[in-house]
Amino acid sequence: MRAIISAVSHFAPEEKLTNADLVKLVDTSDEWIVSRTGIKERVILDKDKGTSYMAAKAARSLLEQRKIGPDEIDLIIVATVTPDMFFPSTASIVQHEINATNCWGYDLLVGCAGFIFAFITAKQFIETGQYKKVMVIGSDKMSSITNYKDRNTCILFGDAAGAVLLEPSDDNGPGIMDYIFKTDGSGKNYLQMPGGGSLCPASPESIAKGLHYLQQDGKVVFKKAILGMVDTTRKIMEKNGLSNEDIKFYIPHQANLRIIESAAKKLGLKKEQVVINIEKYGNTTAATIPMALSEIYQAGLLNKGDNIIFSAFGTGFSWGSIFLTWAME
Repeated sequence: MRAIISAVSHFAPEEKLTNADLVKLVDTSDEWIVSRTGIKERVILDKDKGTSYMAAKAARSLLEQRKIGPDEIDLIIVATVTPDMFFPSTASIVQHEINATNCWGYDLLVGCAGFIFAFITAKQFIETGQYKKVMVIGSDKMSSITNYKDRNTCILFGDAAGAVLLEPSDDNGPGIMDYIFKTDGSGKNYLQMPGGGSLCPASPESIAKGLHYLQQDGKVVFKKAILGMVDTTRKIMEKNGLSNEDIKFYIPHQANLRIIESAAKKLGLKKEQVVINIEKYGNTTAATIPMALSEIYQAGLLNKGDNIIFSAFGTGFSWGSIFLTWAME
C-alpha cells in the first residue's frame, strides 16, 4: 500500500499588496524588489481574519473536489507558523469550521518546510493502515508577523493556504515514493520570531523592540537554502535512479526567485520543469508548495505517472525533498 494525493486545492485572498504599494511604506522600488526577489505583488488577508479562515477555505475545496463529506476525514494536520493563537490548535478550529466530526488534528511548526514535513507525517498514518483520509494543509498569514518598516522582509511575504488529501492506493504503483529531510538547529538565530514564546513572553518592552515580527538574515538563509535544497534533491534522485529527464515537475518552496533559479541551474533542470508562481503571491511560507501544485493541477498539466519533486528550506534550519509519482487521472 502506498499513500497518494487524491485531491489538491488552494485559497488566496483577493486583496493585493503590490510593489507600488510598498514604495509608499518603505524606501524601495519596483525594480529593486523584482531584481532581488522576483515578486511583483502579494496577496493579503483581511485583518479581522486568521490563518484558520484560509485553511478552512482550502479544506472545503478539497471536499468538493473529492466529492466526499467532512465526516469521512480521519485526521487534519495544519502546517503553520502563524496560528490563530498558541492554543487551541488551528487544526481543531478547521475541524470545527468544516464540521469534520469524526477526525482529530494538530498543528506542525517547521516554517517554510512545514508543508513537506506535515505531508510525510500524513503519509505514515496512511501507510500504516491506521487511516484512510488525511488532510494536510499549509496555511500562513505572514502579514500578521511582518514588520512593514523593514524593507528587507516586508517585500517578501504574503498570505495563503494550500491543501492536499492523502489516501491509500490499491497497489504499490504511483504515489509518495521517498523523502530526505534534514534539521540543523545551529541556524536558529538566522530566521526567527524572538518574541511571544516562553523565552520572551509579550511585554511592553518586547513589543517596543519589535520582537514579535519575523527576523531574518537574508544572506545566510539565501546561501543555506540553495545548498540544502540542491543537496537533498540530488540525493533523492540518485537514490531512486532518476535522471533529469525523468522529472516532469520540480516544485520548490517559493521564497525568492533567485534561490529557485540558482537551485534549478545547479540541478541542470530546464525552465519548463520548474514551477514558479512567486511573482503573484510572494512567500506564503507553508502554503507555497501545495499552492503551486494546485495551480498546475487546475491547469491540466499533470498526468498519471508524472514524476514530481518537492523541495523546501525553512526555519530551524529544516529542509528536505520529496519524490512522488502522480497517481490521479
